[in-house]
Amino acid sequence: MKARDIMTRPVITTTPTTLVGDAAAILVKHGFAALPVVDDDGQVIGILAETDALNAESTGATVDAVMTAPAEVLAPNTDIATIADRMVSGHMRSMPVVEAGFLVGIVSHRDVLRLLTNDDATIAAKIRGLLDEYAGSRRAWSVEVHEGRVEIGGGFADSEEQRLVASLAHIIEGVRHVEVIPGAVTTGV
Repeated sequence: MKARDIMTRPVITTTPTTLVGDAAAILVKHGFAALPVVDDDGQVIGILAETDALNAESTGATVDAVMTAPAEVLAPNTDIATIADRMVSGHMRSMPVVEAGFLVGIVSHRDVLRLLTNDDATIAAKIRGLLDEYAGSRRAWSVEVHEGRVEIGGGFADSEEQRLVASLAHIIEGVRHVEVIPGAVTTGV
């Protein structure tokens, strides 16, 4: 399994000129451990971790004064063992996933741990991996799995592509049923 199979997307980011207090509010509101910091071109230039925000002398400081830079990033094809090793050795709770210089997702401890605790999450990650192999890391479908029942929502080129995507999902062990929902984006990514 790879980073692209477990990463969270879309990613909420912050900018270097954002006030630390405002960025901290985003961390708290969403329960994030860190926020990628992006420049005007959308390039990851750093990461603001909870500890960075806590170490700020005031909430009126800007993110660029306290962020960790450069950010440690992952490629979409980085394997899970490497991700876990880098997180542990680098004392990181989250790592941005970057492809061709652009932020495409983020992997947290929770994403890695979910694989150990939830069969549905493992099935969903494997399906995402297959869909990424088919459509690339910028696939246009969401995947949800509940007790082996899979829902894939989003935009499809035609009914043939719908059948192909459903067939890909069916080859994953543990899949009991697949429903393709054209045009609908389910809550899972």
